[in-house]
Amino acid sequence: MSKKHSRFVYSSIDSRSPFAEAFRTLRTNISFAGVDNPYRTILVASTLPGEGKSSTTANLGVVIAQAGQRVLIIDCDLRKPVQHNNFNLNNTTGVTNCLVNGLELGKVIQNTETERLDILTSGPIPPNPAELIGSNKMAALINSARDAYDIVLIDSPPAVTVTDASLLAAMVDGVLLVVKTASTKIELVQETKSILEKANAKIIGVVLNKVDVSSSNYYYHYYYYSKDDKKKNIPRVAF
Repeated sequence: MSKKHSRFVYSSIDSRSPFAEAFRTLRTNISFAGVDNPYRTILVASTLPGEGKSSTTANLGVVIAQAGQRVLIIDCDLRKPVQHNNFNLNNTTGVTNCLVNGLELGKVIQNTETERLDILTSGPIPPNPAELIGSNKMAALINSARDAYDIVLIDSPPAVTVTDASLLAAMVDGVLLVVKTASTKIELVQETKSILEKANAKIIGVVLNKVDVSSSNYYYHYYYYSKDDKKKNIPRVAF
């Protein structure tokens, strides 16, 4: 039986909110960016911790599933996983069990309250995350997920702090980079871009997170914002 999503999964709480609309815009832009060759496996990466890549992954997964596609979110942050908390699921088995114990994908995925959205949690935290992430078994797991779902979204640790994101970047169709506006230094973002490109990653676009709508005219078309909405931080998309 599926459980309620956490408060961080905004797009499942109020589908008419500016938050949900921002993620629907992101969903549309990804579709347009892959009009000839659709992105089936997407890594959601960030430069540093706390930039919102995990909540971006969760909310994007929800709105894609709401559009009718079968979605799997894989939590490949084998250091500080959070997707099981985002969807209020247990984390007793997951990615690490597939890689170490050979469990099949279908035996470890969990469903959510959003129809067509499934989660593969990280599983127990291993002593050797990078070795597992860079293994042939990890590549095979992503390929199996790609065969079973329309879209696979992969959450990973920050790209600058550890090598996991660059290892995963070579296994997916595209990378979505999440940047925390006004706090992440541009030099670090450029370093992240360089790290990912050296891994032959194809960067689809950038999500600017924690945008203060009241100080930006980017969302001028959201004329229905309330005063409270304008005080909130809402992601915007740069492609």
